[in-house]
Amino acid sequence: MRQQNNVSGVNMEFEELVKTRRSIRGYKKDPVPLTVLQEIVEIAKGAPSSMNTQPWHMHIITGEPLERIRKGNTENMIAGVAPKRDFPMKESYEGVHRQRQVDVAIQLFSAMGIERDDKARRTDWVMRGFRQFDAPVSIVLTYDKYLEPAAISQFDLGAVSYGICLAAWERGLGTVINGQGIMQSDVVREHANIPDDQNIMICIAMGYPNDDFSANDVKSVRANNEDFVHFVGFEESPSKPLTKPKKEIA
Repeated sequence: MRQQNNVSGVNMEFEELVKTRRSIRGYKKDPVPLTVLQEIVEIAKGAPSSMNTQPWHMHIITGEPLERIRKGNTENMIAGVAPKRDFPMKESYEGVHRQRQVDVAIQLFSAMGIERDDKARRTDWVMRGFRQFDAPVSIVLTYDKYLEPAAISQFDLGAVSYGICLAAWERGLGTVINGQGIMQSDVVREHANIPDDQNIMICIAMGYPNDDFSANDVKSVRANNEDFVHFVGFEESPSKPLTKPKKEIA
């Protein structure tokens, strides 16, 4: 199905939309129109969910409240306040997952010209995440606390997150799914007026990409299908590799 880009007028096939999308970490200061955000929500809410429960809440933040979140996050992290999330998660990766994390960091630092021993710029890069990458909009996704243990609801929020990212990209907007931005959940809850009966899961930074920000050109590498796809019960075997050699996609 061919999709119409409402901002640029460019027609975009779904496959092209998926393959060209990449995480954006540098934004213009231009505000995102409310009507465009409403369009994105209308598309993204079509994501599948377990038994059609649609467990997501979206808190879409801009302006002064977002600035207060940035300030609070930054002050807490500089002061050494321990991260506080609303649900447990693994803070450090191992094996191939750690290697992929390192690989994309190398790509990003190389694009930005950040040397290994440049502690000041490396620290500033980390702090960008706590500032929601200085994006003009942040979408904080939450779910009702009573749903805990909430693995399936978190899965559903992941689906709607991807819908948000694709719908935004189609409209000329960049996004990055950002765990750092909600690591100080008390700060986010206070300034976004998030009810106490909701758990904060993740946030998505959003805005118009700054074409002069070098890291925005980075496309992270995806594994070959052979590394994670397992066909069972098929009579025929793949006659050729499932994918071409590793290529860079967002």
